[in-house]
Amino acid sequence: MAFLKELFHQNKSTLALLVLLAVMPLIGDSALAWVLHHNRELLVHPTAWQMLLYFIVVAIAMTLALTHTTVVVLITAFYFDWAGFPGMLLTYMLAALFGHMLATSLDKGKLIRLLESFPKAHAVMHELRGDSWRLVLLTRLSPVLPFALITFILAVVGVPRRQFLTASVVGMLPRTVFFYWLGTKAQDVLLLIQDPETGTAGKVLVALLLAVSAFGLYYLFTRALKRVLKKGAENDLQNDS
Repeated sequence: MAFLKELFHQNKSTLALLVLLAVMPLIGDSALAWVLHHNRELLVHPTAWQMLLYFIVVAIAMTLALTHTTVVVLITAFYFDWAGFPGMLLTYMLAALFGHMLATSLDKGKLIRLLESFPKAHAVMHELRGDSWRLVLLTRLSPVLPFALITFILAVVGVPRRQFLTASVVGMLPRTVFFYWLGTKAQDVLLLIQDPETGTAGKVLVALLLAVSAFGLYYLFTRALKRVLKKGAENDLQNDS
């Protein structure tokens, strides 16, 4: 409880940004649906330059949490078919990179310095950073964790950039391929955004990804906590001897 109070008092701007990153995609998705509703032919038969501009815009939108990544995947697949898939993967990488850079520049190590005042919490975070690749992979597998919000959290707790980027792409690949395939089969982009029908197989896949992500993260956190407690007990024994 003391940690949470201190976190709120010393990092109000960081916490406000986290809330904003969680809420903004909902607003952005609504705005995007409105634009496509009034401009249904906007992305039909795009030129190479229009596709490039599109991917730049959506990379910025995902970086700033202006829309959900799943919505971007569905729209990209609907308009560009599989020709747009490589661009979608590159866009993910750029959004993750820019998000990581933006988060570290905004936080400037404040959260890490705060954690140093709470040795156990800092020790757990240190142990988790040792499992950075798996940590990022498991958070990206989940279809429900917001892309920009998770990017910000992982960046400010000190996950190395190279591991963050590679694990982000690998972790998001299963659900990206599925939702991209779903987008290529859709008949109406607005219905697709509002209610993507995944079918039984899709629901099983989403549930499986959620389960793997949740249990995997639980395992990582509990293992990190056990290692911290074990090291603490060993230090106490050494001090007593």
